[in-house]
Amino acid sequence: MTVMGTRPDTIKMAPVVLALDAAGPAVESIVCVTAQHREMLDEVLALFAIEPDYDLNIMTRTQSLTDITTRVLSGMERVLAEAKPDVVLVHGDTTTSSAAALAAFYAKIPVGHVEAGLRTSTVQMPFPEELNRRLTSVISRFHFAPTAGSKANLFAERIDRDCVVVTGNTVIDAFLETSRRPRPAPEALAGLDPDRPLIYVTAHRRENHERMPEICRALAEITELPQRPMILWPVHPSPMVAPVAHELLSGVPGVRLVHPLGYADSVACVTACRFVLTDSGGLQEEAPTLGKPVLVMRNETERPEGLEAGTLRLIGTDRSVIVDEARKLLADPHAYRRMAHASNPYGDGKAAERIVAWLLWKLRSGTKPTEFLTAA
Repeated sequence: MTVMGTRPDTIKMAPVVLALDAAGPAVESIVCVTAQHREMLDEVLALFAIEPDYDLNIMTRTQSLTDITTRVLSGMERVLAEAKPDVVLVHGDTTTSSAAALAAFYAKIPVGHVEAGLRTSTVQMPFPEELNRRLTSVISRFHFAPTAGSKANLFAERIDRDCVVVTGNTVIDAFLETSRRPRPAPEALAGLDPDRPLIYVTAHRRENHERMPEICRALAEITELPQRPMILWPVHPSPMVAPVAHELLSGVPGVRLVHPLGYADSVACVTACRFVLTDSGGLQEEAPTLGKPVLVMRNETERPEGLEAGTLRLIGTDRSVIVDEARKLLADPHAYRRMAHASNPYGDGKAAERIVAWLLWKLRSGTKPTEFLTAA
């Protein structure tokens, strides 16, 4: 059983669902969604043609983390009692993942953690994601680490080494598959001057809510640089983000604020941009796949491999720093090339296949997939 509830974890779990389906009849794939994010979740399910077997439909307006946790726990208890899966797969760092893992633990069902082992230095950053993924690691039996660094984090926490495997990140599977699909250019790009550099922006992290005005002022200042860059920002609907963005940036020349994009349109916009400014996690892995530098508007990242490879740069949320770092990538061809041509450390697009092969080996006495097990 795969469990997912938000757009990001559904994007990353969709390749796993498709790989499980392809492994039949050795595998019976069961899909459960919590709908922690309703509309954004449904768009991704439709894109990858996934029909859930169970839908908890928990989302309510102004839901709190406690609301999400208790509704997932309660809903999963019923689903697990009925479906009786051999293993429950959850993803990453969402509240859906940690609550679903806990429900499976209570039901004495093994948990597999996809994108396991990412860490920052404190459970407060990012909030609540860092605590969610640490809780999920403690609960899980099987750990699918995207990188050797993530594997090392798990080993340092005394996770059973025989239950950790490096697979790459499934987000690369999803991103590459989507980028190869022929489709018309998204409406969000319509009318933009192709001769002006485009900067793709996302910003929504809870720890940045108080910094959102500073981020917005930086974006406005960036549009005044000599290269005349344009900003494309699909604004998150959070009441802590959207009102601030529209108040400070609506009508600013060179800034285009749009509603949240579907995943395929997001991929197309990243393809079209010069570089990315973000506080997101997934984009730190996705954009370098297409050679797009990523400036991370956070003080710490759980993806240090990108920093080491040179595909990412941590810049924080200070207005002057954001502007200066954007200026460098716009004005200095050598600085741009160093980031754009760096090697992406997050995988080759075959992570989901590796996860399924490893599960078949562990649970169905399948062929030992030595190609990648030697790394773990």
